[in-house]
Amino acid sequence: MAKQRIEYIDAMRGFTMILVVFAHVCHFCLGDSRMGYNAVFILFRLPCFFMISGWLFESVAQRPFKEVAKHKAMVQLIPTFIFLLLLAPPPEFFHQLGALKGGYWFTFALFEYFILYMLMIRISRKWTPLMAVALTIGTFLYARYYDSLRSTADGYQLWLIDFSGFLSVTTWRLFLFFYLGTCIRRYFDTFIRWTDKPVVIVLITAVFAMIASTSHHDNLMFEMFRFYVGGISGMVMVFTFFRLSASWLKRWHISQPLQYVGTRTLDIYLLHFFFLPRLLMAYSPQLAAFDSRFIEFWVILAVSLVVLALTLVASYAIRLSPFLGHYLFGVKYDKAT
Repeated sequence: MAKQRIEYIDAMRGFTMILVVFAHVCHFCLGDSRMGYNAVFILFRLPCFFMISGWLFESVAQRPFKEVAKHKAMVQLIPTFIFLLLLAPPPEFFHQLGALKGGYWFTFALFEYFILYMLMIRISRKWTPLMAVALTIGTFLYARYYDSLRSTADGYQLWLIDFSGFLSVTTWRLFLFFYLGTCIRRYFDTFIRWTDKPVVIVLITAVFAMIASTSHHDNLMFEMFRFYVGGISGMVMVFTFFRLSASWLKRWHISQPLQYVGTRTLDIYLLHFFFLPRLLMAYSPQLAAFDSRFIEFWVILAVSLVVLALTLVASYAIRLSPFLGHYLFGVKYDKAT
C-alpha cells in the first residue's frame, strides 16, 4: 500500500508539473494566461502542489528545526538563486527579487512555508489551525491591495513593502493548501474513508465545476470564495482521482511517465524557463483568432510537452555530474559514486 501511495502521489505531481509548464507557455510565450482552459487549471494547480508538499513535509516537521531548515535551504533556496542569476544576469537579476522572483517564487515560498509551519507547531499544535487561517486570510488581503498600498507608500513604509515583496509575503495566501496537506497526512485514514464515498466526491466535483464555470468579479468575498473553495475542492478532486485511478493509469501506461515527471519536479521547475519559446508571442493573435479553447489547449499542450522533453534531457545531463546534481537539484549520491 505504501508503494502504491507514493506512485499515485508522484503521478499527481507529474500531472500538476505539466500544468505548470502549460501555464507558463500561456503566460510567457503567448501573453494570455486564460488560453486553452488554463483559467480552469489555475484553480487547482498550485493548491495541488502545495497540498502534496505539505503532505510530504508532515513526516519530517518534528525533526530538529536547524537540521530541517539547513537541508531545505540547500534544496530550495540556493538552486533558486543560481538559476535566477543564470536566467537574468546582473543588473537585471536585482530587478527580479520582488514577490515573483522572475517566475522562481514557488521554491522560495515553499521554503518559507516549511519554516512557518515548523514555527507554528512549535508554538502550539492546538492553535496552529487558527494561525494558518489568520496568516492565509491576512496575506490574501495584503496581496489584493499590495499595488495600491505601494503606490501611496513613502520612506520607511515603502522600504517595508519592498522588503515584504522580497520575502514574497503576497504568496503566503496559498499557505492554507500546504497546511491542509499536513492535516490530510495526519488524518489520512479518515480522509480516505470520506473520499471513498461516491456521494462525497460527486458533491466535491459538482462544487468545483460550479466555481470553475463562474467568471471573475471584482468583489473581495467572491474572489476569496472562488480562490479557496475552488482550490480546496479542486485539489481533493484531483488527489482522489489519482488515488482511485492508480491501477487504471498503470494499465494504460500513463502512470509511469507521470511518475517520472513527478520525481523531477524541482529540476523541471528550475530548468523549463530556459526552454520556453518566447518567440511564439508573435503568433498569439493567430491562435486566438480560432476562437476555440479546444484548439488552443492542444497547441499549448504540444508546445508544453516539447519544453518538458527538452527540460528532462537537460536534467539528465546535469545529474551526470554528482557536484551539479547535488548543488542544483539536491540529489543525494552514494559515496561510492
